[in-house]
Amino acid sequence: MTQEYRTDVVVVGSGSAALTAALAVKEAGLEPLVLESTDLVGGSSAMSGGGLWVPNNPVMREAGVADSEEDARTYLDGTIGDAGPASSPERREAFLREGPRMVTWLRELGFRFVYARGYPDYYPERPGGSAEGRAVEGANFDVKQLGPWQKRLRIPMPMPMHTTDASKFAVSLRTAKGFATAANVIGVRAIGGRIAGKHLAGMGGSLIGQLLHLALARSIPVWLQSPLRELLVEGGVVVGVAAHHEGAPVNIRANRGVVLAAGGFPHNQEMREKYHPEPITTEWTSANPGNIGTAIQAGMDVGATTALMDDAWWGPSFVNHKGEASFLLWERSLPFGFMVDASGQRFMNESASYVDCGHWMYERNRTVSAIPAYLIIDSRHRRYYPFGMMLPGITPKAAIRTGTVLKAETLEGLADQAGVDPDGLRATAQRFNAFAERGRDEDFHRGDSAYDRFYSDPRVKPNPNLGPVERAPFYAVKVWPGDLGTKGGLLTDEHARVLRENGEPIPGLYAAGNTSASVMGRTYPGPGSTIGPAMTFGMIAGRHLATG
Repeated sequence: MTQEYRTDVVVVGSGSAALTAALAVKEAGLEPLVLESTDLVGGSSAMSGGGLWVPNNPVMREAGVADSEEDARTYLDGTIGDAGPASSPERREAFLREGPRMVTWLRELGFRFVYARGYPDYYPERPGGSAEGRAVEGANFDVKQLGPWQKRLRIPMPMPMHTTDASKFAVSLRTAKGFATAANVIGVRAIGGRIAGKHLAGMGGSLIGQLLHLALARSIPVWLQSPLRELLVEGGVVVGVAAHHEGAPVNIRANRGVVLAAGGFPHNQEMREKYHPEPITTEWTSANPGNIGTAIQAGMDVGATTALMDDAWWGPSFVNHKGEASFLLWERSLPFGFMVDASGQRFMNESASYVDCGHWMYERNRTVSAIPAYLIIDSRHRRYYPFGMMLPGITPKAAIRTGTVLKAETLEGLADQAGVDPDGLRATAQRFNAFAERGRDEDFHRGDSAYDRFYSDPRVKPNPNLGPVERAPFYAVKVWPGDLGTKGGLLTDEHARVLRENGEPIPGLYAAGNTSASVMGRTYPGPGSTIGPAMTFGMIAGRHLATG
């Protein structure tokens, strides 16, 4: 028997876009209901660095860092270019205008932000770019304030760390600042917090923890294990959803409408094969396993059009011996390593934006096998820096035994294990080592940008991103084009309304986050370029539903 339920607005999903939308609805005087398909709250947002890229935001202004809507517009125009209707001028303007207002509004509700100063835009040297950065993130948050909901947070690593700590953490055995940062995070914040009776979380844990805390304080109902089945439509208007709740079917009527904010389709193999370039698999993604494209498909079933379905928030990724995928950030950017294709040749700036690197892997693979590519490092890289969850200097025997990490005393021996052309690898190493000695990557300009140098080792001279690969033993890992989630989805307008093919909005239907096609087009302007727009358009959707 199908149960019946009624509310003002149904919000599908429980990530940053969804919870922001629910808060906006509630603050407008209406009643939202949040539906989460899994048994944990937060989606991919909780698993992320938790940063929001929001130009001209009040937190950075208070820190004395100048920015303007004009500079940000120039920067977005130069980095995104003409990316189609998902990044229309109207949607860009809505993001630029409403993003700072979203930050101000959440602060008024009690959300505590900190400025990620020093985390640059990903193209800081371009017109309008910022080397100081435009990202904000949640201050360390005591998740014990959530009471029983603490156990329902999707936090893979609940450490009280900020995104700007990560780059220092990576060189904690190399610099005094890095060591002090690690000691502060582990000793003062984590252990000290526990002694004080707190369980502090940073990054995605703080982001979702704080949003959930605000939602619970306002008595916003959050239904777990309540997957969407389909949208309810009457007379061309979306009037609610059909879902499951507590194992039973339920029809939820929405007086004002529905917000779809349940992520993309990174874990839907059928959709990935249909829309994405080959090769592709769900095994390389770092996204929330609950993101299977249900919300996008539900929108398409009622006539919604889509955009950017062939793209994703790509990034070079490593699959460890346990089968777990993780993004490679500092691992490919720090000195004493480089990436090659099957011919043994480099084909990118390894320190560049991860979305760009993912695109380059697919482009290269059209002519030379580059999926997988191989990250080649020498003994100093393995001794000095962490790699995924492997501590510096400690490579699990299981990683070697399973071939997840290849190890050899010579580059030729490493090439033989990896199936990489040994002559090509030897020549590449000689050329790269010469670049490292001179401090100038003449092929791909690695280390030239302030963004490249965010993940670097300042003890390596003259270029902190370049160190020769020459000391045995040598290591190699397969690098796959993973992702943080898919980038394509339902096409929306500047009010977050879902559109039909003819450009008309579907009454009662809104979308935000990775369920919608990204306003950032095919690029990634800066840290938090997923979550910043997700929360901005989540707020826009909630407010427009309440007043429209």
